[in-house]
Amino acid sequence: MSDDEQRGGGAGAVHRADGLLGDLQAADERPVAPRRRADAERNRAQILAAAERLFAEQDPRSVTMDRIAKAAGVGRATLYRSFPDPSSVAVALLDEHERRLQGQLIHGPPPLGPGAPADERLAAFYLAMLDLLERHLPLALGAETGPARFRTGAYGFWRVHVRTLLVDHGVEDPDPLVDIALSPLSPELFQFQRHELGLSVERVGRSLTSFARRLLRSGNGS
Repeated sequence: MSDDEQRGGGAGAVHRADGLLGDLQAADERPVAPRRRADAERNRAQILAAAERLFAEQDPRSVTMDRIAKAAGVGRATLYRSFPDPSSVAVALLDEHERRLQGQLIHGPPPLGPGAPADERLAAFYLAMLDLLERHLPLALGAETGPARFRTGAYGFWRVHVRTLLVDHGVEDPDPLVDIALSPLSPELFQFQRHELGLSVERVGRSLTSFARRLLRSGNGS
């Protein structure tokens, strides 16, 4: 053993000390990322809960980022790290509800899911969407009004679904009909019919069921 090693000094001791210090620093740093992720998830949950209250309590189009940050008890920078604008917050809230419906369209029982004639599936889709709008209209108004509606992932999914039904029914040129078929599900139109005209969901649903059958009956030239 060298004199340096006996004294606990020398290059070997320095390397061991450096290694130990590095290990201690790494041990101190390892929990930081999970803590940061937990903080971010907690902030996100606070933001979404506060925003959902605001969207329900007032005109969703009047909700601002300042109001959301104040209601959530977070700073503006924290809010903007997660969401660029109020509509993106509404989209995140609405997304969970829409994903459940999307799963039913793909894997659920007929007539909403596969296995029923196209006109019955379209009618079932209309009824399911009316139910979603009835329960979550403030979120839909905050997320999917005006031209922004056509750019959401959910609208793209509904568009593919309806186009598939038109093709399955034998419609030769389905593309012009897809958005026409989806137009009755505009949140703004639903709000007008329900809250200004006073139409019931059941009454609107009966009309859309009839519309679905007429659309697909005439769509293939039959």
